[in-house]
Amino acid sequence: MLKDKENIVTMKILQLCSKVPFPPQDGGCIAMNNITQGLINEGHSVKVIAMNTKKHHIEIKNIPTNYRSTTNIETVNINTEIKIIAAFLNLFTNKSYNIERFRSKNFEQKLIDVLRSENFDIIQIEGLYVSMYTKIIRKYSTAKIIFRAHNVEYLLWEQLMQIEKNYFKKVYLKLLSKRLKKYELSCLQNFDAIATITKKDELQFKKDGFINKIETFPFGIDLNFSFPNLPIEQEYPSLFHLGAMDWKPNTEGVSWFLNHVWILLQKKHPSLKLYLAGRNMSDEMKKITTANVIVVGEIENSQLFMQSKGIMIVPLLSGGGMRVKIIEGMALGKTIITTSIGAEGIDCESNKNCIIANEPIEFAEAISKCISDKIFYSEIGINAKKLAILHYNNADICKRLIGFYKKLLNQNT
Repeated sequence: MLKDKENIVTMKILQLCSKVPFPPQDGGCIAMNNITQGLINEGHSVKVIAMNTKKHHIEIKNIPTNYRSTTNIETVNINTEIKIIAAFLNLFTNKSYNIERFRSKNFEQKLIDVLRSENFDIIQIEGLYVSMYTKIIRKYSTAKIIFRAHNVEYLLWEQLMQIEKNYFKKVYLKLLSKRLKKYELSCLQNFDAIATITKKDELQFKKDGFINKIETFPFGIDLNFSFPNLPIEQEYPSLFHLGAMDWKPNTEGVSWFLNHVWILLQKKHPSLKLYLAGRNMSDEMKKITTANVIVVGEIENSQLFMQSKGIMIVPLLSGGGMRVKIIEGMALGKTIITTSIGAEGIDCESNKNCIIANEPIEFAEAISKCISDKIFYSEIGINAKKLAILHYNNADICKRLIGFYKKLLNQNT
């Protein structure tokens, strides 16, 4: 740690991740990677240790050399898949199965080895699923432990439980959310500070009894990203949804849209097309034969895809934290229609820089208005881009986060 006369100049930061944050293909990875890059761009040293799960497995050799050299990334293979027998046996314990799936002796040993060989100022824990390693950190390091809360995890599972219609699944989800809440609340005081992504989550953690430093740092994007100098023809009108389809709130939201909104739109706009894009499409979704619904699947360049389509829909009925894809869409000037849950954590205003619709008829009418009134449609997109530039510049957010860390470290100097 280097110091000038008054302040810390350079920090060494260890970032612990529950999945490999590169390539930044989904919301969680993008959120982690953007912070990594922002801290490095400001001159600080960042080392990444990530769980390499079967679900999101990345070959280290496929990660660009520049990323590997700047982050000195190390990964640990871990199988977090749900196992029927293990899940059944867990019923007879008081532990959270959600958390236990991420417990790994190999990851623990890797962490110990790194802490023995290097000194860090800040250890940034990315999400609840790597939070069980705080005892190891305290034993081998004097670094400040920061919990970067992507959401309040137990609230997400409570939402899933509330909307589940199958009785037995509902009972099981209730048990999972209850145990997860107990774990999440019990570990809060293990952190020196919490950096939330939404103000709502900050208030919730305070309500749940967190007494140390806590501040909100929303998801940010690199506003300097560029595109090939080629004309991109936008298909207007058209709809698109882009998101990882192994995340239950996304699959649930798309199903709701197809079953309750799309059928209304088909009658009024029979030629309108809907494009469904994202990683890990289920076999059921791949087999959709509904007229004018095109299942694109995984795409190579999400920004180019978003630019080529018209109205962006984010029909979320559950979920916590902040929707990364909405901020990216706003930065591209997209007109976005979402629900109140989808808009959570984003400083947007309905019918000004986004459109919020919670009921099927309301959602369908919002789409129809964007189709019939292109001036209204365009103004929403223009205002969305202004909002992204003003509030969600990754460089500005990282500078604030660095200031937060410096104040925390200066308390002991």
